[in-house]
Amino acid sequence: MADQIPLYPVRSAAAAANRKRAAYYSAAGPGPGAERPSRYQLEDESAHLDEMPLMMSEEGFENDESDYHTLPRARITQRKRGLEWFVCGGWKFLCTSCCDWLINICQRKRELKARTVWLGYPEKCEEKHPRNSIKNQKYNVFTFIPGVLYEQFKFFLNLYFLVVSCSQFVPALKIGYLYTYWAPLGFVLAVTIMREAIDEFRRFQRDKEVNSQLYSKLTVRGKVQVKSSDIQVGDLIIVEKNQRIPSDMVFLRTSEKAGSCFIRTDQLDGETDWKLKVAVSCTQRLPALGDLFSISAYVYAQKPQLDIHSFEGTFTREDCDPPIHESLSIENTLWASTIVASGTVIGVVIYTGKETRSVMNTSNPKNKVGLLDLELNQLTKALFVALVALSVVMVTLQGFVGPWYRNLFRFLLLFSYIIPIRSRTLMSFLL
Repeated sequence: MADQIPLYPVRSAAAAANRKRAAYYSAAGPGPGAERPSRYQLEDESAHLDEMPLMMSEEGFENDESDYHTLPRARITQRKRGLEWFVCGGWKFLCTSCCDWLINICQRKRELKARTVWLGYPEKCEEKHPRNSIKNQKYNVFTFIPGVLYEQFKFFLNLYFLVVSCSQFVPALKIGYLYTYWAPLGFVLAVTIMREAIDEFRRFQRDKEVNSQLYSKLTVRGKVQVKSSDIQVGDLIIVEKNQRIPSDMVFLRTSEKAGSCFIRTDQLDGETDWKLKVAVSCTQRLPALGDLFSISAYVYAQKPQLDIHSFEGTFTREDCDPPIHESLSIENTLWASTIVASGTVIGVVIYTGKETRSVMNTSNPKNKVGLLDLELNQLTKALFVALVALSVVMVTLQGFVGPWYRNLFRFLLLFSYIIPIRSRTLMSFLL
């Protein structure tokens, strides 16, 4: 049966199609006396088919399409970068890039490495690991005021009012009282700072509540109550049913006779189905809980990663002949921010704080910008363009006599009431 199947069906079909196409165009071409080369010539069949891929993936089509469409658009975007790009938001991009550059210089990221964790002996850890504390706050005591002001003045609406208010300190440009400009702007900033301070305090209270949650830590002398923020790499932590797992751990023992348990991961990956976790067989077979300190064992874990669906490691027990080696997978792990759904579990901590899967997959908190805020910002830009045009017309009617550039700026200040700050005040109350 297999002998009857042609070895090259695609090659024969392609060859037949090429012969028909050649016959068609040779018949439709010029007469026999003309030696004009045909527009459609056949290439070498074997070379053409050997170079042809057997299958084109969807990624290949996407790459080909991007080669024809994305690259020319990128060149056009680069040509448009100029004064218009700077006014429409380029200055904000430059400020953000400079701030990120300074932050990267001041905060050098520590290189993540694989680690060896001894059961119940945190002091044997060769490297210093981060504290097991959760911090969702956006600012601290020193960066609160500068951070809030930056988030406000990165919008053209607030920056415009700031420039207009600062211009009144120049005697040649002063056209009114200072409080008429600074009082509305100060009121808007005060409301914004107060609102941000309340939100930041609420985040601080939630973080403090989570970090202060008590857990049972297994030691040589027995169980000890410790806070979640005081848990270290290598500690043996006991987690009860319906209790949140404080850090990333390797599953050692459980109160269930089957040696497995279920956990809820809806707060980690959004899935409502319970996940089955299996304890390490070597530690699960120990007669008593205190026998974890009577053995000499350690866990070799890979470096911290973002992937919550994979894990590579080994469990080694050295005090027996021959030593016991057991490979570990994702089924032997208990990730932080998950909840134990059945039984009581005991695990050894391998990742804490910023190195846990849940924290590494959490993005930094950002300020939420409403549609009303964006619409008012765009409307302010349009009104500012009309304001500049109107000021140029007034200077033109004067014939550019004297210091016309100063008169132009004074007209801008006189017509600045076209953009009312009351809209910004109302928006601060709504948001």
